Amino acid sequence: MSTTPPSSTAPLRRRSVLQAGSLAALVPTLGALSACGGNGEGDAGDGTGELTLIYMGDATQQETFQALFDEFQDHHPDITLKANGIAAGDWATFGNTVSTRIAGGEKADIISVATEGQRLMSSKGLFEPLDELISRDSDVTEEFYEKVSPRLGEWLDTYGSPDGSTYFIPGGYNTVVMYANREVFDAAGVELPDTDWTWDEFRSIAETVKEETGAFLTTAGAGFPFGQILPWLFTNGASTLSEDWATATFDSPEAIEAAEFVKALVDDELVPQPGGEFDGATQYERGSLATLTGGRYTLPDVRRLEMVDQTRILNFPHNAGPGTPVGWDGWAVFKSSQNKEAAWTFLKWLMSVEASEFYAEQGGTNVPVREDVAASSSFLDDAPEGTELIATAIEVGTPVPSPDQQAQVDTEVNKGWEAAILGNQPVEEALGSANAAIQELL
Repeated sequence: MSTTPPSSTAPLRRRSVLQAGSLAALVPTLGALSACGGNGEGDAGDGTGELTLIYMGDATQQETFQALFDEFQDHHPDITLKANGIAAGDWATFGNTVSTRIAGGEKADIISVATEGQRLMSSKGLFEPLDELISRDSDVTEEFYEKVSPRLGEWLDTYGSPDGSTYFIPGGYNTVVMYANREVFDAAGVELPDTDWTWDEFRSIAETVKEETGAFLTTAGAGFPFGQILPWLFTNGASTLSEDWATATFDSPEAIEAAEFVKALVDDELVPQPGGEFDGATQYERGSLATLTGGRYTLPDVRRLEMVDQTRILNFPHNAGPGTPVGWDGWAVFKSSQNKEAAWTFLKWLMSVEASEFYAEQGGTNVPVREDVAASSSFLDDAPEGTELIATAIEVGTPVPSPDQQAQVDTEVNKGWEAAILGNQPVEEALGSANAAIQELL
């Protein structure tokens, strides 16, 4: 993937003080910022002392993140990092939980927030603008942003800030692809498609695989829009919301066509019945399921099953054109932090090649934000053939719609899609009802 010159990379696009004097009115001066640092002297040192960090992660993710945090400690022994992993159900709930805790007096210095919570949380005035620090330490930040996909930089500007200031340093991201079990395709006498395939080709292969092996080609369902619903919409030029996330579009002709296609897979028993007890990972191992749908977060299951070598990654099948949802995480510093210099030291360390490679090698469940690391052995080793597609899919990606009412909107999206593909309501009626409910929430 190409990168843009430094003059148009994210830290300079974001109206640094060198380019727009008006920014000075929006952010504290460097002296004021440094005075909140751990040394209390107002200089721009690395900072010392204790940092508290909040992030969302289950037990497995917490183990991987803790390895990353321990590595930082090894590089910066004068900074003590206390990490608090929260196993929330979704990012909107996580954002609301953290906002409530902070409003109630809980102190923290750093937070990791995914797309679904960035605009919601930054709009609450919780975070310190980072523009002056980005400009001040340009020897680090320019090199970093030169390695970040320009698309991700643009999305952070558009969706991660309510006022044009920079609140998040991008972490990793995820797209949606398909992990294909070579042995099932071989048993069916079907040649694995190239990296790209159409819905019609997908349907034809599903029929052959089912006839020859009894296996399902994929699963279908509702409950996780990012992996189960949005890929079908985005590969048909549809979405749940408009580009600015202000208008519901879930009942567009393209969305209806996508739901009808998936409903036909359900009706013809080419996928397991949605909502049942079908364990995708177990059935993938047994050869009863030919593909797993997901992003980098699917790899731990494939490794656990010892199926890396017999798996190949393909792009999600498309109709109108290639597409995928994209979600990314960002690191922010709380405005209430009393140790901002040390917090910024941690964020700068995350930008480094060394930190990115370390996290990838430890089993990080997202694509490294640095393109050079995403193309390196630290990301590609011990992973299926075609793993690079998880990274390059960002070029055809669309940000996962994430309005402030994310949790409620997702509930309506799931209800409408499930009613449509199960035939509980006519497709047009199911998506129309959901669309009206979504618009009312917005």
